[in-house]
Amino acid sequence: MPATSLTLAAAALAPPIELPGRQRVALDDDAALAACTTWQTGSDGRREARTRLILQGLHCAACAGLIEAALERLDGVHAARVNGASERAEVDWDPARTRASVLIDAVQRAGYQAYLADADDALRARQAESRQALWRLFVAAFCMMQVMMAAAPGYFAASGDIAPDLAALLRWSAWVLTLPVLLFSARPFFGGAWQSLRQGRIGMDVPVALGIAVTFVASSSASFDPGGLFGHEVYFDSLTMFVCFLLAGRWLEARSRERSTRSLDALLRRLPDSIERLAADGSVAWVPVARLAIGDRVRVAAGQAFPADGCLIEGRTQADESLLTGEARPQTRGVGDAVIAGSLNLGAPVLMRITQTGGGTRHQQIVALMQRALTERPATVRWADRIAAPFVGGVLLLAAVAFGAWMNIDPSRAVWVAVSILIVTCPCALSLAAPSALIAATGALARRGVLVQRLDALETLAQIDVACFDKTGTLTEDRLALAQVACPDGVDRQAWQVRAAALAAHSQHPLSQALVRATPSADTASWPWHGVREQAGQGLEALDADGRRWRLGSAAWVGAVPPTDLARPAVWLAPQDGAAAAAPSARFEFDEALRPDAASLLQALREQGIGLRLLSGDRAGAVQAVAQRLGLGSAQHDATPQDKLASLRALQRQGHRVLMVGDGLNDGPVLAQADVSVALGHGAALAQQRADIVVLGSRLGEIAHARTVARRCAGIVRQNLAWAVAYNAVCVPLALLGWLPPWAAGLGMALSSLVVVGNALRLAR
Repeated sequence: MPATSLTLAAAALAPPIELPGRQRVALDDDAALAACTTWQTGSDGRREARTRLILQGLHCAACAGLIEAALERLDGVHAARVNGASERAEVDWDPARTRASVLIDAVQRAGYQAYLADADDALRARQAESRQALWRLFVAAFCMMQVMMAAAPGYFAASGDIAPDLAALLRWSAWVLTLPVLLFSARPFFGGAWQSLRQGRIGMDVPVALGIAVTFVASSSASFDPGGLFGHEVYFDSLTMFVCFLLAGRWLEARSRERSTRSLDALLRRLPDSIERLAADGSVAWVPVARLAIGDRVRVAAGQAFPADGCLIEGRTQADESLLTGEARPQTRGVGDAVIAGSLNLGAPVLMRITQTGGGTRHQQIVALMQRALTERPATVRWADRIAAPFVGGVLLLAAVAFGAWMNIDPSRAVWVAVSILIVTCPCALSLAAPSALIAATGALARRGVLVQRLDALETLAQIDVACFDKTGTLTEDRLALAQVACPDGVDRQAWQVRAAALAAHSQHPLSQALVRATPSADTASWPWHGVREQAGQGLEALDADGRRWRLGSAAWVGAVPPTDLARPAVWLAPQDGAAAAAPSARFEFDEALRPDAASLLQALREQGIGLRLLSGDRAGAVQAVAQRLGLGSAQHDATPQDKLASLRALQRQGHRVLMVGDGLNDGPVLAQADVSVALGHGAALAQQRADIVVLGSRLGEIAHARTVARRCAGIVRQNLAWAVAYNAVCVPLALLGWLPPWAAGLGMALSSLVVVGNALRLAR
């Protein structure tokens, strides 16, 4: 027995191997860190780094805390954030005091693996880990079946039917078959328990490892000394069975987590490794994408992702931008059209010129936003982490008390009752309740072009009761639309509009362009104008085919008299025949163009019982017009950023949970103050940085969908927590009464985690 224990300790608890020198050099090179590290300047003027890591080997919420503690103990590390559900870490560190390789070493010493977020090693390691997990499961399942065959005669035969030497042989056979399960399959449980104890914490692997070890020791004692302290009953079949069940549960749980983050990983790894670059002399060479520079010409093959932002200079194709903008339909792109990094070339090979690379591309900006969400630990997760350690401590105390009580009641069952309690009460389901649901919801929204930067925002979004909107660029587009045409009696309204639009086509003025957009291009092309002249601030003047002079522009320029109650911007068209006052004129009035889904969004929010407010810095007439068209009863106009902030704070003081939607630079303060904030993808960079959620495709309807997902997510989190509590409330008394054997406890623990993860995956649909 001592030899076996030493073998187990050597196999399961050996310290991880440190990084070799060559790998350290590669990790500490700035070029290797470029894609996963953000360099910043601290308050003292020194350079600081924020590096993103992919982790491997996490099995529960306690693992995240262990890694955070290991990293934060390093000299030069300011903060570490680990999300166990997504297996991501974000570390703020001082490059003058530590190095990236030291961070990796610290994670490895804690018993886990870490890789740079952009490294191919991470993908290969994840595949290797999945294969090894399957091998552990296979060995456990195979040995479990053989052990059960050896144990079956003892269950079915009557007392005295089996000869003592044959019974001993069967027990020894079961012991030998249990060794691979103990030394190989169960190694992750012992390794996790050792690492948590070494750091002075009680992780969730501790009761599992203790239960396995106690079962093996007691069964071994019963095998070799049936008259000893632990009696003659052996439970090798129970031990192998619950190890198999636990491994199966963890493997399915890992696959579920991978499915939840698959859409996020697809975007993070969207860029190609290398691309064909055309030199000035026409030669072609394959170069790493990291070596591309603005102005380079590259050839993008069909099926390949565009390596950077740029414009097409040769060819025509279709681009799949769904992961970047949420637009499901491929977009046609021709010469002169812009293409964005990470979108897929679906049609034919094209030639493009690079206009933006690296961190300046839209792809990298989106990746940065998503990385922030993947490494965050929301309040519900932190709460579960805080109670996990005391809960496990209570489990150990309860098992000890139960063991002592059963030693007085029935000593032969004391060990098995204690083991059942240790196994069945492991709080894996509790720790997975929130993060599994939040990651699944984040992945589902990301597939629609909605990026959640702060996971806590999903919890708060489900609770909002007031939504505030900016006007210009948010509810309205940044262009005007033709609203009304007023023509003199007896003239053809359509003909005058075509005439005006044909003349307006010679100007880039916003009102002229709005008039052109409102008129079929085929009609305007048939109207000839000669001698076109544009007077800045006034309008256009030209001659028609008959030599008659016309003007399009302001009322004073044309010679018209505007109505006194006109509130909307307008232009006039009139011939210039000498007596301007007597000449007939047409008036074209314009309004701000509402976003196509603005009205439907507000109606959806009204149906959800949310109050609506309009906060705008625009003039009173324009704001009231938009509010009236959208049915908004509360609209604030001429509002400065300070006015918007004061209005939002007043709502919060009244007890409201406020959602703010904006897109402009001046919306930054109010977006930061809101309980939940949403920025549109076309908006200012500052607005996106301050926002909790970014809608990439600028489709307002996604906001209502996001709240629906948030409410479903909150419901599923509540269901998961209720299940975890109910499971323990039922199973713990059964284990205390001795009605729950160890194998059933292992099955219950595995199933409880699978129920939680499976329930969360409903959000991914």
